[in-house]
Amino acid sequence: MAWHTWLAFLVASWVISLSPGAGAIASMSSGLRYGFARGYWNALGLQLGLALQIAIVAAGVGAILATSAMAFTLIKWFGVAYLLYLAVRQWRAAPMDMSDAAAAPEGASRAGLVFRGLLVNVSNPKALVFMLAVLPQFIDPGAPLLIQYLIIGATMVSVDLIVMAGYTGLASRVLRLLRSPRQQRRLNRTFAGLFVGAATLLASLRRAPL
Repeated sequence: MAWHTWLAFLVASWVISLSPGAGAIASMSSGLRYGFARGYWNALGLQLGLALQIAIVAAGVGAILATSAMAFTLIKWFGVAYLLYLAVRQWRAAPMDMSDAAAAPEGASRAGLVFRGLLVNVSNPKALVFMLAVLPQFIDPGAPLLIQYLIIGATMVSVDLIVMAGYTGLASRVLRLLRSPRQQRRLNRTFAGLFVGAATLLASLRRAPL
């Protein structure tokens, strides 16, 4: 993987991880209920789910990209369209219902929190579609695929661990901000703009020659 490609993917990883969603809600819920040291086990479960999704995409898409320029182009523009779709959805999203944040079961074990985080990511089909749309854009089909997907996986997991640490550790403060519908609308529109920026970045990428 070329250095500039990895840097572009690093930026995309931050945009993806920072975007509010089920993982962020689960992390804030765990942090608010159990504190950072215990609640962060939920984030470890989220990363297991993320790694599983990356493995699924790597197994199903890499071979196609290695042999077909048309497949690369189609997936690339599917990714651009999907990011723009997410931007529209984020812009129009209603304020989130944060009442879920108080619903975490009392006395949850560390293993229970890990499993809960795993289920949050694994049971989210939109996350897998997002992976399918985005990850192949950063793959050089002329280079060994396994090492590229390992780099991508390590990058995404590392970034997401940092972001979920922030959501978990600052849960009470973040939740106070997000309870205001006006604050939530501003946040949603900020991330809508970030999705548009990510779509523009993907549109500018070119398939490396074999």
